[in-house]
Amino acid sequence: MMRRLRSEPLEGEVALVTGGSRGLGFLIARELIAAGCRVAICGRDAEALASAKDELGDVLAIECDVSKKDEVEAMIAQIVARFGRIDILVNNAGIIQGGPLESMHEHDFELSMGVMYWGVLYPTMAALPHMRRRGRGRIANVTSIGGKVALPHVLPYSSAKFAAVGFSEALHAEVAKDGISVTTIVPGFMRTGGYMNALFKGQQMKEYALFSVTSNLPLISMDAERAARRIVTAIRRRETEVILTLPAKLGTLVHGVFPGLTSDFFALMTRLLPKHDGPPNENVRGEDADEALDSDLHRAATRLGRTAAERFQ
Repeated sequence: MMRRLRSEPLEGEVALVTGGSRGLGFLIARELIAAGCRVAICGRDAEALASAKDELGDVLAIECDVSKKDEVEAMIAQIVARFGRIDILVNNAGIIQGGPLESMHEHDFELSMGVMYWGVLYPTMAALPHMRRRGRGRIANVTSIGGKVALPHVLPYSSAKFAAVGFSEALHAEVAKDGISVTTIVPGFMRTGGYMNALFKGQQMKEYALFSVTSNLPLISMDAERAARRIVTAIRRRETEVILTLPAKLGTLVHGVFPGLTSDFFALMTRLLPKHDGPPNENVRGEDADEALDSDLHRAATRLGRTAAERFQ
């Protein structure tokens, strides 16, 4: 009730959504536009950015790799030059790599940390001075249940998301005095179609099949449009943390009370996951794995995810 009472309109606010060219970021940008915001989006894929701009309409689309400090600082400067300020920052850019530890290179960890930790820190540090000067601002960091509960076979991803959660929670404490709210978004599985752009190592076809089916099951995954609406509501209300999906809420609660038990459970579960006995191998993109798999049964099991991929990727 108190959150609803302090809900504020977003009309006229200037917002940046990183990773806004597809998936959840695209949908968050669309919701912010509907709320009356002036929106900038960024991404690394120029073609995807152009397509998103065509669909979203009057947005500023900037090609930017958020893991590179100089590109991020130039982007923030461009937004401020265009709109005069930045009021809302949604750090959403992300990647996911699936596979056992034996299949991973150190580079895989560097890639995940670059996008999902430094790619949160760099935009935040570049935007904060502008928010502090005005004495107000809102930052939303899209993390993951993988940043609350360490999950097997996504070790680079989970490592980066744990770092992002820690940064986001501590940032909230640090900048509240400046009139800046920080919302930590903790999604479980969402049907964005993003599994098509995920990267898989080890027994790549098995890893892809397992992840794609699990992440799109109707009882444990969330409709991406509903998730985007909930995230924008949290930004409007300046909520501190939002955990999306019931399984994510239960997983966070159980792990918080019984951390050793959940770690032992995942250790047992890992024994059932695809093994990889060879040296580290290269990534296979989900879309390519799907084409190679060419299974009617798999297509039926991932129907909801495929629909999302056609609409949002």
